Amino acid sequence: MEKNRVSEVPVIENSANEVMVKAVDLCKVVSTSEGQLTILKGINLEIKKSESVAIVGASGSGKTTVLSLLAGLDNPTQGEIFLGGDEITAMDEEQRAHTRGNKVGFVFQTFQLLSSLTALENVMLPAELKKDSEAEQKALRLLQRVGLDHRSHHYPRQLSGGEQQRVAIARAFASSASILFADEPTGNLDSKTGAKIIDLIFELNAEFGTTLVLVTHDSRLADRCDRAIHIASGVIVTGEEIE
Repeated sequence: MEKNRVSEVPVIENSANEVMVKAVDLCKVVSTSEGQLTILKGINLEIKKSESVAIVGASGSGKTTVLSLLAGLDNPTQGEIFLGGDEITAMDEEQRAHTRGNKVGFVFQTFQLLSSLTALENVMLPAELKKDSEAEQKALRLLQRVGLDHRSHHYPRQLSGGEQQRVAIARAFASSASILFADEPTGNLDSKTGAKIIDLIFELNAEFGTTLVLVTHDSRLADRCDRAIHIASGVIVTGEEIE
């Protein structure tokens, strides 16, 4: 339908109270050899502009599935998801990809850098896909910001885990995304390196005014967020402010 052609929707300035991420009655059911398995049931949440929110819960609670659905990487069985006012559950895959490319940045536990590209080329990629003529300059500035400008021509295999995650963080901010999703960003790092990555994520998030949604087992990371959404057995059990 014409109203879902997101490529033709103008960019609108966000007010301070604008809801950037919203889920309504979100459910996810998958088929297994033993029958239907309900992973999520009746998830309702709202995350406002520039808010930082941790999604926490035990292993198998459904928190990573929530993140994947909110980011448009997977489709719910039931429910509606809105990113920056656009209902991504009403879009086809091409439209969702367009919305992700314009509004969303990602940081993954496993870094997800392209092995055939240098650090600079990895960071440039989101802006290049948006045909940004200043992609290289922006990427260089971000690599400098994360302390890796001297490693810009190195490939992922030549970088440590912490360095790869810093490149991934630079890449996430390179597209000027309004929403950043992070899935266990310190999960593959030692405690000291993880602490540095936490500082970097929140420093850049504050500088860019990004809405941050992250899944984590790391209490240090969750404690830095404005609030936490607790998931247990596929449902939200609390959504408390973090003191």
